Amino acid sequence: QLQASGGGLVQAGGSLRLSCAASGRTFSNYVMGWFRQAPGKDRELVGSISVRGISTYYADSVKGRFTISRDNAKNTVYLQMNSLKPEDTAVYYCASSTWSLTDLRSFDSWGQGTELTVSS
Repeated sequence: QLQASGGGLVQAGGSLRLSCAASGRTFSNYVMGWFRQAPGKDRELVGSISVRGISTYYADSVKGRFTISRDNAKNTVYLQMNSLKPEDTAVYYCASSTWSLTDLRSFDSWGQGTELTVSS
């Protein structure tokens, strides 16, 4: 089970950190990813991190602004979001994968979303 939290309302240029707590299985065995879905748009992979945190992936739209990290001791993955833009407004989801950082088909366990609104 995955539980995302930390969303809210923030002004453009601001920062926010999302958290996703995992339970029910061995967290450190799974690649973790953050996705987002804006109204009327497809779900987008924002970033992902390998099981030990050595490798990461970021969508071009967030590269240099967002940082994904994980704490396997706390069974938690984070998404630090800086320099936020109105176009970052979306519902953010965490998900786990057994084998890929970037193949969306591999993410088979999803948490509920947490909503981020960035005002201009």
